[in-house]
Amino acid sequence: MLPALIGLTTAAASAAGYQSMAPTGQWFGRTFTGLGRGRKQIALTYDDGPNDPHTLKLLEVLARHDVRATFFMIGRYVRQRSDIVREVAQAGHVIGNHTFSHPLLIFDSAAQTRKQLLECRAALTDAIGDHSSLFRPPFGGRRPATLKIARQLGLETVMWSVTGYDWNAPSAVEIEKRIVRQVRGGDVILLHDGGHRAMGADRSQTVIATDNLIRRYKDQGYEFVTVTEMVGAGRARASAPTRASRG
Repeated sequence: MLPALIGLTTAAASAAGYQSMAPTGQWFGRTFTGLGRGRKQIALTYDDGPNDPHTLKLLEVLARHDVRATFFMIGRYVRQRSDIVREVAQAGHVIGNHTFSHPLLIFDSAAQTRKQLLECRAALTDAIGDHSSLFRPPFGGRRPATLKIARQLGLETVMWSVTGYDWNAPSAVEIEKRIVRQVRGGDVILLHDGGHRAMGADRSQTVIATDNLIRRYKDQGYEFVTVTEMVGAGRARASAPTRASRG
């Protein structure tokens, strides 16, 4: 009996550990990961900015294609380059909270997590005033307390359904291939315009991949939307009366 109990406990701990980092896992509370398969919409998201010059180069690509994206920014970088943050906002993109210093929140206390979110919120407010209520945990790491604090602060926790694994700077071709293998429609795509260790990370390949991806999926009839728009569409669909309820 004891070995069986130990095995079950180990399996449960492993599953819980996986769910704390799995982008689409919902064990610890609801997070937004997209609209589900089959919707001809894509939300491009970028983490770890602002980052000179690559955030600005992304703005050029997005403007060329008339696409709006969502940027999850690190508060300490916002304090350093509020000018870039303002350019992102003025271009019509959505800006979300990515904590102040990018810790792995599964190891932070509730007080530390709250401080991270509030300090990033303050940095964004000082830079651009009103901004979105979106929040993405660094590395995707969260636990029940993380999500509870986010809800208490009025934040919508956003994960992703597709990633380009561009954090380690692969080629633009490889980033595109990785994403194409995963897209099913209604996706939130994770990319990076900066690096959490220091400002100045080279994201030139992500910029090139973004241009290629927009061309590819526009040709296939996809619409590019912000996460805010996608969340709104999901809520509208959830609240729409079903055929049975209409009688």
